[in-house]
Amino acid sequence: MVRWCLLIGMTILAANQHSEAGDEVTPHVVLGIHGGIGEDKKDMTPELEVKVRAALNAALKAGKLKLDEGGSSLDAIEAAIRVMEDDPVLNAGRGAVFTHEGRNELDASIMDGKTKKAGSVASVTVIKNPISAARAVMEKSKHVMLIGRGAEVFATRQGLEIVDPNYFWTKHQWDSISEIWKQEAAEEAKKKGNCDENSTSESPSLRKPHFGTVGAVAIDKNGNLAAGTSTGGMTNKMFGRVGDSPIIGAGTYAENETAAISCTGHGEFFIRFAVSHEIVSQIKYKKVTAKEAVEDVINGQLKGVNAEGAAIVLDKHGQFTTARNSEGLYRGWITSEGKTQVRLYDE
Repeated sequence: MVRWCLLIGMTILAANQHSEAGDEVTPHVVLGIHGGIGEDKKDMTPELEVKVRAALNAALKAGKLKLDEGGSSLDAIEAAIRVMEDDPVLNAGRGAVFTHEGRNELDASIMDGKTKKAGSVASVTVIKNPISAARAVMEKSKHVMLIGRGAEVFATRQGLEIVDPNYFWTKHQWDSISEIWKQEAAEEAKKKGNCDENSTSESPSLRKPHFGTVGAVAIDKNGNLAAGTSTGGMTNKMFGRVGDSPIIGAGTYAENETAAISCTGHGEFFIRFAVSHEIVSQIKYKKVTAKEAVEDVINGQLKGVNAEGAAIVLDKHGQFTTARNSEGLYRGWITSEGKTQVRLYDE
């Protein structure tokens, strides 16, 4: 009898386990944000919920203040995302997840809807606020994307704040990667054990990867749109892995003629489907609403391939909406009158 060793890989989370979800269109929005698809509802504690809501409200307040002071949509985007990068409860900046090697590698991008100029950084480890580095790339270089050491040297020369990599360490993210390392060690032992002819036990599945990102979309008094996204990426990602967040047209896109979009989810799929640009293209060429476009892409195209994720959209008329095929999406928005809404799941 031929004996086969049981090969176990990472569990792929099937997005179609969740029902379609999103927010209705809200008019007169000047700033919308997200903090990623977040924890499953069963894992959300009252203490964590308070912290997440506080982070989102603080980001909305910071971005709206910039707009009220006469700042641009880019100013609002940068201010809101910096707040979320500085808050360890979210997967960006200080709260970033760890790679398989136990490092924090950060990505970010920003785009101006008026000029279609854009900037991004990827795989940076010492820049305190990657979104500011992305904006510096857009405004102070001839390039769109800088990565790794090159991005870090550039940010240093621009006078941006540089920190020790330990600044990004957080206990809850370290506990998360430590748990995965233990599971991987157990899986390896199980694989070896299953080659034994007397072994009949089944191996447990590894913990699913954590997807998280923060992002913002805004429109200013001149009708200019902007979008930005920042992330620590995917828990346990391979050294040097880059997702959709710093990729213009995948995780971030903005143009004044249509809308501004920021995404979160399984980045490999968002890159392959050019999600943010696809949403804009449907609005522009199919003449559908932003709501129809984002629902088709998130709950049609992506859900069809079991890709988990979400997107927030602010169109040129100041109408804000979201779509997700995940259980949750940390998100919030604020209107020109100052009315604020923050939601985490179906609320």
